[in-house]
Amino acid sequence: MGTVAMLKAAGIGLGDEVIVPAYGNAEIAEAVVSAGGLPVFADIDPGTYCLDASSVTAAIGPCTAAIVAVRRFGESEGLQRVHEVGTGKGLLVLLEADTVGPGSVARRRAHAAYLSARLRGVDAPVHSAGHTYQQYVVRVPGNGRPDRDAFARAVRAKGVRCSVPVKTPVHRLPEYRRDVALPETERAADETLALQIGGELSRRELQRIVASCNALGGLLVPAF
Repeated sequence: MGTVAMLKAAGIGLGDEVIVPAYGNAEIAEAVVSAGGLPVFADIDPGTYCLDASSVTAAIGPCTAAIVAVRRFGESEGLQRVHEVGTGKGLLVLLEADTVGPGSVARRRAHAAYLSARLRGVDAPVHSAGHTYQQYVVRVPGNGRPDRDAFARAVRAKGVRCSVPVKTPVHRLPEYRRDVALPETERAADETLALQIGGELSRRELQRIVASCNALGGLLVPAF
């Protein structure tokens, strides 16, 4: 059953507010609108990129009927707390999963461990026991989006596959624009870069990722 169907089955409709993340694609917000509800955006935890429980708590109002949380990049740390916050208020809490990445979880974890132990100049993902690394998302420190984008162009030129996981937070898209402060969401959108760690990667390709990123990392000026 899709998100729209689950929301409708739970009675979500006109006048109901549903708390959702803005860091990600617009599909969750679209599902809320399709069910007749109004998406309300909450901030993320900077380490997991999942909804932050304290931000969710602050976003709950008299019209809040549900929360849709997303297991971001294969990470779910902290979502139990979000679930507890929601159910404690009598709200419907739905957990959406990220798209499954290529290769087995064991291979992705092995590749992630290799990179995290060797990368310099970028911030590796925060490791947790349940992380499945559907995407291996690093942060490029600097003064915002221009630094991350320049870094991405440079490593692509060296044959490293990478992508920007979230180019524009949903609350900044014209159709969902909200005057709301989500500092961790916006910082993550400016700094994050997903490096390819699919199961088909060879050790030489992993070494190329490390060498390319480390050669550029020292050229960036951290923001203070």
